[in-house]
Amino acid sequence: MKHGIIGAIVGDVVGSRFEWSNNRSTEFEFLTEINKFTDDTVCTCAVADWLVNDDNLAEELRIWAKKYPKAGYGGKFRDWVFDKEILPAYNSFGNGSAMRVSPVGFYATTFGEAMELAKKSAEVTHNHPEGIKGAQAVACAIFLARAGRNKEDIKKELES
Repeated sequence: MKHGIIGAIVGDVVGSRFEWSNNRSTEFEFLTEINKFTDDTVCTCAVADWLVNDDNLAEELRIWAKKYPKAGYGGKFRDWVFDKEILPAYNSFGNGSAMRVSPVGFYATTFGEAMELAKKSAEVTHNHPEGIKGAQAVACAIFLARAGRNKEDIKKELES
């Protein structure tokens, strides 16, 4: 699981300087002085912590986010994290659930487990059907790639 999380974190750090300025070029400096980890790294670590320690994911997300309060969280997630009580999910259909789910694809031992854990990882905040689908798509792709499936097979599975 750790290798996949490292890959997700490297991708987050390398892409961090493009988060608000779109760059479609494949020609760019890999790391610069402005690259940094973002909220996606923090939440990925929280999901991994939840999987390994079988804790409450909502609590893990809040603990990790409070350790790194300036990582760039969206407004609704920030409100959810810093409220005095653990609030219910806020029906988000954004990409946050997909951005943090990679540990699930590495942790799961069956396709069904990957889909169920991805759903659980999304539901704490992104309980809109599209938020859940996004998390399941990423976890599914990772799980199938680990199982040796080719790109065409993975694409067909995601489309179904």
